[in-house]
Amino acid sequence: MKNPLKNLLGIVSFVLIVGGISGLLHEWLGWFRLFGFLRFLAPGGYEVYSYVVMIALGVAVGAASDAVGRERERS
Repeated sequence: MKNPLKNLLGIVSFVLIVGGISGLLHEWLGWFRLFGFLRFLAPGGYEVYSYVVMIALGVAVGAASDAVGRERERS
C-alpha cells in the first residue's frame, strides 16, 4: 500500500520545483507561468531569489518524500 504522506510530499515537491523553474523562465525570458499562484509567495523585487529558494525547497521535500518511502518499506 502506498503511503499517503509520500504521495503528498511528492506532489508538493513537483509543484515547487516546476513552479520555481517556470517562475525563473518567466523572469528571465518573459515566458508564461505554469503555476501562476506561486507568484504570490515571491515578494516584490526578490522574485528570482524566491524562485531559487522554491526549487531548493522542492528538492529538499522530494528527498524527504524518498526518506518517508524508505522508512515505510523497512517497517
